[in-house]
Amino acid sequence: MRRLRENQSLVYWLARLGYGSRGVVYLVVGGLALMDAVGAAGQESVDSKGALEAILRQPFGRVLLGVVTVGLAGYALWRLVQSWADTDGHGTNPHGLAVRSGLMVSSVTHAGLAMFALNLTMGLGGDDSDAASDWTATLLQQEYGDWLVIGVGLAVIGAGMAHLYKGATAGFEKYLTLDESSLRWARPVCQFGLLARGAVFLIIGGFFIVAAVRFQSGEARGLKGALDALEAQVYGPWLLAIVAVGLFAFGIYSLIEAIHRRIDPPSLDF
Repeated sequence: MRRLRENQSLVYWLARLGYGSRGVVYLVVGGLALMDAVGAAGQESVDSKGALEAILRQPFGRVLLGVVTVGLAGYALWRLVQSWADTDGHGTNPHGLAVRSGLMVSSVTHAGLAMFALNLTMGLGGDDSDAASDWTATLLQQEYGDWLVIGVGLAVIGAGMAHLYKGATAGFEKYLTLDESSLRWARPVCQFGLLARGAVFLIIGGFFIVAAVRFQSGEARGLKGALDALEAQVYGPWLLAIVAVGLFAFGIYSLIEAIHRRIDPPSLDF
């Protein structure tokens, strides 16, 4: 029994560190994207991997990145627990299973990001290849690969729509322990962050579908590709600036979750 409680406590604190680490990554992504939008010399938008590399270049960067690495690994574990044990009560209906599947995908992607961060921390370097393009190329080689890639694109678009809905309806509030006075300032920040991330997901999902239709893996792009695409539009710097501030707000939302998110690990003996 004592060991079970200790394991629950470990998952609890790893989850909180995980939300905080995700927040740090998005603060960096949003901040650098905003600098790109305003034309800061030599600055361009980055994805999550680029944010980790930026952290490493700071004073005491290896120590900071080491903490973020543990946090990302903890977040991957927590997403796995959320999906498998259904800690938030999504259920087994089609909608609930879709949400839990998304949590599982989040676990896998953050585990990969944690491994990338670990390699950077240990001085082994990181894989600078475009993960979205690489995964698309692998899928396109399979039978019915184009349909598989379309499925991925639709899943990413679905995640984007979920973010937009969650932001528009403030559905995140039921998972926070904030009182109404605190929510008055936190609510718009969190909503803006979720809406911005949702919009980026829609763009990324669209890239996957285009890659499938054209049967060209290079058409698939991740976060950096979405930000670059925004910047290339008419009034691009303004669009990029708005989304950059939104991603920064999503980072703040993640930090709020690190402190105030309801986390109830199940009694699992790891």
